[in-house]
Amino acid sequence: MHHLKIDIVSDVSCPWCIIGYRGLQLALEQLADNIQAEIEWHPFELNPQMPAEGQEIVEHITEKYGISVEQSEQNRETIKQRGLSVGYEFGLRGGGRIYNTFDAHRLLDWAKSHNKQTELKLALFDLYFKQGGNPSDHQQLLGTVTQVGLPVDEAQAILASDEYQQPVRAAQQHYQQMGISSVPAFIINSKYLLSGGQPPAAFVKALQDIAEKEEA
Repeated sequence: MHHLKIDIVSDVSCPWCIIGYRGLQLALEQLADNIQAEIEWHPFELNPQMPAEGQEIVEHITEKYGISVEQSEQNRETIKQRGLSVGYEFGLRGGGRIYNTFDAHRLLDWAKSHNKQTELKLALFDLYFKQGGNPSDHQQLLGTVTQVGLPVDEAQAILASDEYQQPVRAAQQHYQQMGISSVPAFIINSKYLLSGGQPPAAFVKALQDIAEKEEA
């Protein structure tokens, strides 16, 4: 049995991050007989300067990437289909908003100590992509915390303070200095980098190759 440590750098409002994670998950299910993975999530903010009220999504995408509304629609359709191919159904977000995700990352850092980081991350993806929720809204964050069985009073105290701000900023800087400028980024055993929302077959091949190299 090969044991791999997989560090995932991602944002909760990044559609390719959930597509990529689902691809990884399906690959690990296929490889369960000879590869076991320990997964840890690390913060990346797509829009660190985003104000509290957020920004309408099409306006944001066309401004940020300099593409047309039609291209933005095409991209959304591609994302929807790729999501379905790995069993993830994005909600009917014909519109929606982009939000600041810093507080969500603080709670994800805290969730590690309760061994519920992946559960919280997946619930936050669902909050944003399936329910059209706002991951910067404290009440919605606390609702998500409750849903995955984490202590809501602890989470509330964190959100009301500046706890976990420093480790989240430090982690963001660390991965930026490593040259990670887009997400998702999957770092295997601290030395192999897989980027983007790859399909399961690509993960299967990469993980098998890495496991063999590591054994050699």
